[in-house]
Amino acid sequence: MTKLDVFAHVLPAELLNKMQQQVPNIVAQNPFVQIPSLTDMAIRHQNFPTDVKQIISNVNLNPEDYFDGPVAAELCYQANDEMLKMVADNNDIFENAVAMVPMNNIDQALEIITKQVAADNKFVGIQLFTRALGKSIADPDFEAVFAKMSELNLPIWLHPVFDARKPDNNITFSWEYELTQAMYQIVKAGYFEKYPNLKIIVHHAGSMVPFFAERIKFTMSEVEYNDFKKFYVDTAILGNPKALELALDFYGKEHILFGTDAPFAKMPNGATSEIVSAIDQMEIDEATRSDIYTDNFKNLLKK
Repeated sequence: MTKLDVFAHVLPAELLNKMQQQVPNIVAQNPFVQIPSLTDMAIRHQNFPTDVKQIISNVNLNPEDYFDGPVAAELCYQANDEMLKMVADNNDIFENAVAMVPMNNIDQALEIITKQVAADNKFVGIQLFTRALGKSIADPDFEAVFAKMSELNLPIWLHPVFDARKPDNNITFSWEYELTQAMYQIVKAGYFEKYPNLKIIVHHAGSMVPFFAERIKFTMSEVEYNDFKKFYVDTAILGNPKALELALDFYGKEHILFGTDAPFAKMPNGATSEIVSAIDQMEIDEATRSDIYTDNFKNLLKK
């Protein structure tokens, strides 16, 4: 059985080069981009598990944070083509790509979804972030993207970013709050009711939601509580089988997808072995384990 890692990251080298030309200190501002295996595929292949293939998405280095709408759109187009080439050139370890869209140019974002993502089955969806341009991703300015993805029946990958308004951001806890808050905002916006085909894959096992499920039930409406269950979540919490079981209990066995956040957390290529070990330690039957590793993602793309 090939395990499909739905949340693994790369950094297209040409995208980085083009951004550095205009923003020379961009690496200093974002030290995580210095991880060699984001760009160096020879390192990426080192000790790569033979039974895993990754669905790749760009690290959170977003053109709209540095460039105006037309330039951001051009960079997204080019980076998407570059990621497709990375998949083709490394098809022994990469299965599919998740596209970038410029959130400061919604017209072009919709065009990318139509002309690049929907037109090539090596793209399986788009990646959005918990905030864009200083606003919640559930801000009405971005709603057309959710509507288009629902119309085309394609999933959205939801990745956290820091809220720049907060002085005490940290990698351990802040991103988990940001994911939870973005999920809350998407639910409160009623997107799952307005867009019945909407599919959103949330990083880090759905963050705080499973732990606070009963609080959600008693402080929000029944419809909203059930809408939280419509998210899909990955297993990228660096282990902890009991926490993964809690996520499974809340979201249901069809909504848990194998994801590692590679190559982050453990050098040089991520914590894949730790996450596989945690899934293998979960108190679940083998059919459910197979669903998590492979079948749930395949079925999600068919729905």
